[in-house]
Amino acid sequence: MIEVFITDIPNKTQADRVLNIIKTETADLKINYDLNETASSFPCGHTILRMEGDVINSDEIIAVVNESGFKCAVLEDKICK
Repeated sequence: MIEVFITDIPNKTQADRVLNIIKTETADLKINYDLNETASSFPCGHTILRMEGDVINSDEIIAVVNESGFKCAVLEDKICK
């Protein structure tokens, strides 16, 4: 299973900090992210956070990111202008 999230995490340092928290709670997931360079506001300007594993608890991932002070949502099919 693969789940893709969007967040407003602005840089690598903060992304690494959040990912370390996620990894301690869900060690069996493969996780990676891409920082977005756009100046658009969330959700059109965002960081992509990808999770791969047998079981992904989206609510738990969103809660961890939110508790770290950032916005997070499951990526939906949407066109931003």
